[in-house]
Amino acid sequence: MADSAAHEGILRRQAARESAARTYARALPIVPVRARGLTIEGADGSRYLDCLSGAGTLALGHNHPVVLEAIRKVLDSGAPLHVLDLATPVKDAFTTELFHTLPRALADRARIQFCGPAGTDAVEAALKLVRSATGRDGVLAFTGAYHGMTAGALAVSGGARDVRVARLPYPQDYRCPFGLGGARGAELSARWTESLLDDTKSGVPAPAGMILEPVQGEGGVFPAPDAWLRRMREITATRGIPLIADEVQTGVGRTGAFWAVEHSGVVPDVMVLSKAIGGSLPLAVVVYRDDLDVWPPGAHAGTFRGNQLAMAAGAATLAYVRENGLAERAATLGSRMLAQLRSLAADHPCIGEVRGRGLMIGVELVDPASEAEQDPVGSPITPAHPEAAPAHPKATTLTGMPPDPLATSSDDLPVTAQPRPPAPELASAVQRECLRRGLIVELGGRHSSVVRLLPPLTITDEQAAAVLDRLADALATAARAHDG
Repeated sequence: MADSAAHEGILRRQAARESAARTYARALPIVPVRARGLTIEGADGSRYLDCLSGAGTLALGHNHPVVLEAIRKVLDSGAPLHVLDLATPVKDAFTTELFHTLPRALADRARIQFCGPAGTDAVEAALKLVRSATGRDGVLAFTGAYHGMTAGALAVSGGARDVRVARLPYPQDYRCPFGLGGARGAELSARWTESLLDDTKSGVPAPAGMILEPVQGEGGVFPAPDAWLRRMREITATRGIPLIADEVQTGVGRTGAFWAVEHSGVVPDVMVLSKAIGGSLPLAVVVYRDDLDVWPPGAHAGTFRGNQLAMAAGAATLAYVRENGLAERAATLGSRMLAQLRSLAADHPCIGEVRGRGLMIGVELVDPASEAEQDPVGSPITPAHPEAAPAHPKATTLTGMPPDPLATSSDDLPVTAQPRPPAPELASAVQRECLRRGLIVELGGRHSSVVRLLPPLTITDEQAAAVLDRLADALATAARAHDG
């Protein structure tokens, strides 16, 4: 039964008692009491289509029958729920299913470390692992990254200063740091990486590892170009640098492949996994090449690394996604949704770019009335000069061309359309209008100006149409108010 008074009372007590650091609760003042699939019902009787999905955790949506059945089976069996890192049939089944889904070249010689319950714990474990294995301290990370909220994860996310972290440019089209976008922008990113590693005066010693997201999620939904990702694999492999793929949000079919690195054919040395692998419950692991398994017993531990319910729910989720082709479904439906959103952008100049992969979608909102962004000295952004990023003498280009595709005058280089300034206030207004229409969306990007969609992989065609209709209506309303 709907109870508006209880709804308001719970929200009031939350605001009075909980930390100022709370996040989702501020933008989404709802009190969920029931949920199934894509739908959440609040204490006040309101119903919502949930395109946040626990920040990408709910691959099968809320309370999927196979997940509930797996949890009940463990509960009814009398099995211990807390087992530290002891071997159990539930853990064995989860590990077997997980290894069945991994890229074969990694699975054939993989080791797994069960960490603490969150993705940030797995990132910390991965950083500790490569530092132990290589005897080096430094790490290569990328601008716009998000790897978690603990100290080491924040450092490689750009949220904390750490002299051991070297920051590299992540390729993107709309706001390319070199003013180029496309293959040429990605090529400069790769050359810059090579230059830092090979220049003895760069100040960057041989690092312990490189960590990257195949699609930057919180950073604004930026899919890494496949050729660029292969180049990062080549650069790290030839220099003996372990490559860490953070698949916390991209994994388990989200991007249209079971693991996002599979789009490019890249096999990393380390994979960081969490969110969907627990089937809605807390679980995080690091999977890595066996020759990196050099740490002694107790080098990385955690009291709650043996979550039996999460392992059962996770194994059921992994198997369901694999057996029902949900990754392929995400690829097909995601392409259709991206195309429809790009058509919508033609009528809304406040949409700067629509981007994504599979069911990981972002709509960047901009201020169409403002001038194009300027560089620091006040002139319009122009392509980087070809001499700005020297090539490694043995480098190959992303396009397979000879290793100097940028050896031309800057006047000959194509200039990408200059982006408008981000519009975070408009994005917040769109999020609020979506909520009024019964649609939950998230915001992301450096300026919180990217409306993000992370629906469950089980979303139907009819539900997808409803999501896009509500988003389009919310955008139109918010844009009119913003312009007025």
